[in-house]
Amino acid sequence: MSRPLEGVRVLDLTRLLPGPLATLALADLGARVDKIEDPGPGDYLRHMPPQHHGINGAFLALNRDKRAGVLDLKSPGGQGALLRMARSYDVLVESFRPGVLARLGLSHERLLQENPRLIVCAITGYGQDGPLVDRAGHDLNYLARAGVLAVTGPADGPPAVSGAQMADVAGGSLWAISGILAALFARERTGKGRVVDVAMCEGAVPLAAFAMGSVLAEQKSPPRGAHFLDGGIAPYNTYQTSDGRFVALGALEPKFWTKFCAVVGLEASMQDLAPGPHQRELKARVSAIIATRTRDEWAAIGAANDCCLEPVLAPEELASDPQHRARGMFFELEGGRYFRTPLATRDALAERAHQAGADTDAILSECGFSADEIAALRESGAVR
Repeated sequence: MSRPLEGVRVLDLTRLLPGPLATLALADLGARVDKIEDPGPGDYLRHMPPQHHGINGAFLALNRDKRAGVLDLKSPGGQGALLRMARSYDVLVESFRPGVLARLGLSHERLLQENPRLIVCAITGYGQDGPLVDRAGHDLNYLARAGVLAVTGPADGPPAVSGAQMADVAGGSLWAISGILAALFARERTGKGRVVDVAMCEGAVPLAAFAMGSVLAEQKSPPRGAHFLDGGIAPYNTYQTSDGRFVALGALEPKFWTKFCAVVGLEASMQDLAPGPHQRELKARVSAIIATRTRDEWAAIGAANDCCLEPVLAPEELASDPQHRARGMFFELEGGRYFRTPLATRDALAERAHQAGADTDAILSECGFSADEIAALRESGAVR
């Protein structure tokens, strides 16, 4: 079966996490993705620990199934080459700070002049305009400004730092994928490309949707750690097991809470599902019960009883989990284990991430550059 984006060509100028994950998903959908790095450090995620065969493990995971070219966008030759290359692509994804490409003579408007059908997706912290347009930031900063940190963590401590990059992925990568696909669909009707402006900060705002709902209804958000979805109630919480591991109980609905209580010998009450001072004692009772068995014993109980009780798996356990195995979420490639995106075709062949510049000549050749032109660009240092 052909994949939905076969024939679509994507030029990836991004680095680190949000952009590379977005273009990985496009590759899993069948697009040809060409990753372009600068002749210096390039995507510096390549060089960070931990490494597998000399390349960072996360870089390998995020940049499989992409060709790799090197182009110096600070040089006139590299700038001219990119403008010419833009004519051959359907999508260009970039994650520079707003204004950087324009200062190089490669503004979004200039790229669209070269190729009116091009879709330019810009992934930034705060978007292409607004008072924070030039502000630096990282995932934690975007979550702070998006209202997510304010509702994350226990009531008796500071906002919790997530172990996952929520703004980068949910606020950046996923909105970028959606915007690109929508723009491709619109282009089928209009024949015209467009700029997709993805701001990770505002992309993260929907993560606090329930808190925003409280603001809509009550003009204020619930106190952190006191809402029924942020650890404020015993039926929706995490608990430590006898072997020092953890389980997640998500028995929000009465039928699931009643079932859990029947299994463990608690007397169920609908009041248990409402936040309030009584939750402290109830959490202590549930915690004491969970502490009597190991994580895997509770996992077996959860599997046998439909009560929304699941083990907290460590990342290294995911590939052996029966659910992920059945869904083909992970696969082996050259001695390493990789994850697929949910959009991937399970039987599609995969390629390991390429060394920087490994495909520069092939990429330029497909964009119409002659062998002599490529040699001249190499001699000038514009490509590698």
